[in-house]
Amino acid sequence: MRPAVPREDGPAELPAPRRDRGGWRTSAPVVALPTLLALVMLLPGLGDRQLWRDEHATWWAASLSLHDLSVLTKSIDIVFIPYYLGMHLWIAVFGDSETALRIPGALAMAAAAGLLGLLGRHLFTARVGLVAGLAFAVVPGITRYGQEVRPYAFAVAAVLLSTLLLLRLLERHGFKGWCAYALTVPLIGWSHLASLCVLAAHLALVVRARRAGDRIAGWAWTAAALIGLCLVLPMALAGSGQSGQIAWNNPTLHDLQTYPEQLFGSWAVAVPVLVLAVVGACLVREYVLPFALWTVLPPLLTFATAAQLHLFLPRYLLFTVPAWVLLAAAALGRAGGRLNGEGPRALRTGGLVLGLVAVAGLTLAAQPGLSTARADIAGEPDFRGAAAYLLAHQKKGDALAYGGQFSERRALDYELRDATTRPKDVLVHRTPQELGSYGAQECPRPASCLATTKRLWLVTTAFGDDPYGDMPRANAKAIRAGFRLADTKALHHVRVLLFTRSAAEHPRDDSAADRAVHAS
Repeated sequence: MRPAVPREDGPAELPAPRRDRGGWRTSAPVVALPTLLALVMLLPGLGDRQLWRDEHATWWAASLSLHDLSVLTKSIDIVFIPYYLGMHLWIAVFGDSETALRIPGALAMAAAAGLLGLLGRHLFTARVGLVAGLAFAVVPGITRYGQEVRPYAFAVAAVLLSTLLLLRLLERHGFKGWCAYALTVPLIGWSHLASLCVLAAHLALVVRARRAGDRIAGWAWTAAALIGLCLVLPMALAGSGQSGQIAWNNPTLHDLQTYPEQLFGSWAVAVPVLVLAVVGACLVREYVLPFALWTVLPPLLTFATAAQLHLFLPRYLLFTVPAWVLLAAAALGRAGGRLNGEGPRALRTGGLVLGLVAVAGLTLAAQPGLSTARADIAGEPDFRGAAAYLLAHQKKGDALAYGGQFSERRALDYELRDATTRPKDVLVHRTPQELGSYGAQECPRPASCLATTKRLWLVTTAFGDDPYGDMPRANAKAIRAGFRLADTKALHHVRVLLFTRSAAEHPRDDSAADRAVHAS
């Protein structure tokens, strides 16, 4: 792909710098334009979509005191503690609105677009890097998870940063550079353990350099990677004992078949990118193995080990999207001359125009997927609407109970976090903080806990007409015995029900004056 020059540290011949490396004049556009486009795609309406269950979990964990967070992660989500700690600091400074919570991920994903532009320029040409970065920015899946209060955007950015550093080190070794690379390895693992699969692609790049005669690459990479992994290993080992929290994730063949759609956000984007990526792989045969290990190995490996590790989820594998897009951009770039930057100026200009037209076409094809990515997640309850209805109709002394399987208590805690008055959660016996968990322990004697309640709100996501579905039997029995249904508000996948004390039931008044009257 590139002309070779001798190295001072051995007889090897490695790729020489390309003609189109024009310093900041060529690097600035391939970083700035994709980054700006990504920000345009990510920032408008950042807080419009409701948080969903996973994002509520991030908010809950990151809002805990450091002591309570340490207690929580002893039993669950230890693998996310670096992210939760970062979000804890962020919330302390910038607050916990939907927009504030999502800004870090959006900035990380925008940075990833710029890093992909640099990576494309480093491997191929500036125009390939530019097209890759721009195309990456308009992928619906990138918008979806760039607007998510989870660490997936950080994993994508960390993978790209680490890969770019490695490629530069393979051209020019340096102790400081290898130290920097060693630090990117835990950044990858702390973002998401599944992203460490990219190290297989890194190994392939190192082997390629070693075969070219590089005497240092193998030892330097091994040392740096092992040092970096040592910083991840304790967390990974602790997390292996908590894998039951994602034991529900048992993918089927259908999940593998729909993987491209889920990864890219729509078939309309996945198909052209994947087709062009296959063409690109045929054109960059020198790098076909690293790209294959980056794009194909992670889904196959996580699917094959799903019964044990439960890691096959498209969002866990989002770090593969840049590689697919870069291969597709390389295919388009070849139309503008050689991928080493050589060729007539007119041909290179035509190739850039073709790439930009392709990005425009991809943007049009992505519109339905982008609309879906920015909308409330399908199947998720409208807890924002439920909270608004509660606040508008509550009265002093009202109580609140929950039913369903969508972490209703945590969701309402978020939606009601700034309310000056709210119904009391009377059925909580032990709080999540006390349990070191995301869920609370319900009152063991609900009739007693409800004894002084005159009006009870029930927020439930239970399916069917039974308002008592998906709630502890004791709670349902106590509500049936002491209350009657007075009002129902049906929202998207959630109902808000108001129960009032039955005429035959008289709530006990525990006031001192009342006790004195009864005592006499």
